[in-house]
Amino acid sequence: MARKFNISYKYEMHLHYLLFYHVFFSMFFTWYILNFGGDSYGYWKFGMEQVIIRDPSWMKYWGESTKFILWLCYIPSQVLGLSYLTGNILFGFLGFIGIRYIFIMVADLFPANHSVLNISLFPTVFYFLNLHFWSSGVGKDAISFWGIAWFMFSIQNYKSRWWQGLIALFFVYMARPHMGQALISGAGIAFLLGSEVKSTYKVALSSLALIGAVYLSANTLESLKLTDFSLETLEEFSGTKVRDLSSGNVGSGVNLASYSWPIKLFTYMFRPLFIDAHNIVSFFSSFENALYLWLSFFIYRNWTPEAIRDMPLFIKAGMITFIPVTLAFMNSLSNLGIVMRMKNMTMIYFLLFCFFLITYNKKLRYLKALEKQKYYARREAIIEEKKKNALAASSGQQE
Repeated sequence: MARKFNISYKYEMHLHYLLFYHVFFSMFFTWYILNFGGDSYGYWKFGMEQVIIRDPSWMKYWGESTKFILWLCYIPSQVLGLSYLTGNILFGFLGFIGIRYIFIMVADLFPANHSVLNISLFPTVFYFLNLHFWSSGVGKDAISFWGIAWFMFSIQNYKSRWWQGLIALFFVYMARPHMGQALISGAGIAFLLGSEVKSTYKVALSSLALIGAVYLSANTLESLKLTDFSLETLEEFSGTKVRDLSSGNVGSGVNLASYSWPIKLFTYMFRPLFIDAHNIVSFFSSFENALYLWLSFFIYRNWTPEAIRDMPLFIKAGMITFIPVTLAFMNSLSNLGIVMRMKNMTMIYFLLFCFFLITYNKKLRYLKALEKQKYYARREAIIEEKKKNALAASSGQQE
């Protein structure tokens, strides 16, 4: 795939490094879950209390959310008897494919690179711990991350990959219905706003996305056990989640209900920071969050209509999906560990949004500098030509 997109040998080697790096995280994820616990092991060993089926068979687990992950795990775990480590590697491989999709689009579509503390953001950001840790094991996280990345990769070249987008949307929706709902809605708006999308395609694709969003909304409400998408219903749902996740049994819980709206947003996007770190994962996450916070300061400075216009379609769709998902999760999550898990699905698109704005304007400044150099070079050439002409005319008069 790297050669198909004319990715340089240097970046192609980074993809190989990232594969081994990701396999390591599948092994580390296995050790972490076995020692500290988590839903992932329950999925593989079919110990989830939320789903109890008598006389279990593969198709009895067919369904959305938790049941879908159990359905995916049934054959490799219950029929083939594969180990939990093997299951993590299998799910982790899907997570790596998602990382590879995003990596290739950045290498192919971004106009330049940018450095922080003399470290190039690309491909460094693709070695971030959270990007690999939460997408390296059995569970909804790996499936959702892979599906969203595949969907973004598909709509970037929607004319030839539209069918891949449908498959990707299916997996995202089955794993997390609300994410599938947000994804198709975000894609529809991105198509409508995309300057690179022809008018005929805009109308057709946006209409299809709207129809899909309306069609899926009933199932989404049912899976979330909501009656409608009204503000009152969503606030009540968020309040229930906050109370559940703010219990004393939660080691990384925060009293989100008492926070103001801006602090809730800051908590979701940029915490844990170093003072919040309660284990090694959250400690390394603090470095990532510090970078997110630093890059966010550059949005206002680099925000231009031209940058938004020329932004790749996948970043537009990613950001449009990121905004409502962030607004929803910041009101319903009060456990920093769960915050890290949930924002891992879309936070990469916020980072790439900031990254693109910086590199786009960096390229514009570079092109303007080149134009200025050419202007002064032409000016100097004209002045030299005039001097030569004046000198030649003076010599002719003397003769």
